[in-house]
Amino acid sequence: MLPFKSLLQLDKSSVTPIFIQVSEQLSRLIRAGTLGAGQRLPGTRQLADLLDLNRQTIVAAYGEGLAQGWLESRSGSGTYVATHFPEVKPQAFVEKKADEQRRTQPGYAFESVTFLVRPVLTTGAGLHLDDGFPDIRLAPMEELSRAYRSYFRWGNPQAHFGYGDTKGHPLLREQLSRHLNETRGLQTTPDNIMITRGSIMGLHLTGQVLLRSGDVVVTGEMTWAGATMNFQKAGASLRTVPVDQHGIDVNALAELCKQEGSVRMVYVTPHHHYPTTVTLRPDRRIQLLQLAEVYKFAILEDDYDYDFHYLSRPILPLASADPRGMVVYVGSLTKSVAPAFRIGYVVAPAAFIDELARLRRIIDRQGDPMLEFAIGQLFKSRDMKRHFRKSLRTYHDRRDRFCDLLATELGDAVQFTKPDGGMAVWTRFDPSIDIEALATQAGQQGLYLSNGLAHNPPGQQLNGTRLGFASSTEEELERSVTILKKIIRKND
Repeated sequence: MLPFKSLLQLDKSSVTPIFIQVSEQLSRLIRAGTLGAGQRLPGTRQLADLLDLNRQTIVAAYGEGLAQGWLESRSGSGTYVATHFPEVKPQAFVEKKADEQRRTQPGYAFESVTFLVRPVLTTGAGLHLDDGFPDIRLAPMEELSRAYRSYFRWGNPQAHFGYGDTKGHPLLREQLSRHLNETRGLQTTPDNIMITRGSIMGLHLTGQVLLRSGDVVVTGEMTWAGATMNFQKAGASLRTVPVDQHGIDVNALAELCKQEGSVRMVYVTPHHHYPTTVTLRPDRRIQLLQLAEVYKFAILEDDYDYDFHYLSRPILPLASADPRGMVVYVGSLTKSVAPAFRIGYVVAPAAFIDELARLRRIIDRQGDPMLEFAIGQLFKSRDMKRHFRKSLRTYHDRRDRFCDLLATELGDAVQFTKPDGGMAVWTRFDPSIDIEALATQAGQQGLYLSNGLAHNPPGQQLNGTRLGFASSTEEELERSVTILKKIIRKND
């Protein structure tokens, strides 16, 4: 008999289960030829005694080998190495240089699109004045955990662990429809809603359905690069209009429509314009809807942080006053709860939602039914509403404290307007301050902030950036501003 005790080296401290270790090492011995085809293995009890293991561990290990085809069981005789399995004949690799090249560059041609090159934002450790992220420490984790567990006790297991509706879990669509109708004046049914993996997926699908090569898309001069990248990838031709303290210049948009003759889509973030956080004035909203009817363009309304407004009188979305179905309304729980919760939604006429679902099916068969169900339960139990209220109070206090700090500690170096809502302050630094260098030096002291390069339109020296306050406690905000103050004074 082979010396199995020395051939099988098991690590009981490893996270890999022992039966898996046994099974994998037996398969390696077979591939190496140490165990030949048709060779009989020791009985489960005998091998367990040799290895000082429980017999059921060996039974499980042999079971893995049987399932993978390395072993075969003969009734009344025992377990054997399979008599028919591919003979492994290693071949020499090509020269090392060619192998290394293959790891970095393919042998076929493809187009690398330069406008897709953009840093990926991550939430790291340490202090951060980020792009306007939520504080995940406030997220209703305990309530979500309970809702997750309830999924395993709910309904028919074959139904809710199988394929689901491409448009999203029915419970979440029902509850979200009710929530949007109550809080934003929309008039929806679940048929008007598709759940996506964040708002970016909704923007992508909308662009793919609506846009063809050469179609004109209009945005503000300053806008979110994640959106414009999707429009460009769909082949659109981008045009911009100015943005002032009241949002996009709709008069300029009207002139552009006359010049172009045909505009396919206008992308707006009217509640808190990205990146400057200004709110689109009511008369401009009415004018924008009227222009859409006249020129037959779609309005893509990205309402990424509607839930957080601090004056208790938010202006309702464009979609709430849309009489002709010209608005595609996109939102997300990413900014309301936590970035890891990839739950976004698209609200539109049912026929458009149906088309989005057909497209979504060929790239992402469905979302995450368990997460969608759990979030739906939080809406149904009103836990989500309580979370919004708690977060709103907290972010309101943090906004006030942060703006006080900017004014008192950095007043001679920055200009800003206290935002009516949202989770960031659009801040313009004195022209003498190099924001890119400031961001680098702050990072060296454990503080992340955007260098503003993605926010400033070409040719305009705005020297501005978004400073997010929501994800930091008041004490963390104080420490962050102290670091900025020391760097700015040192560079004077």
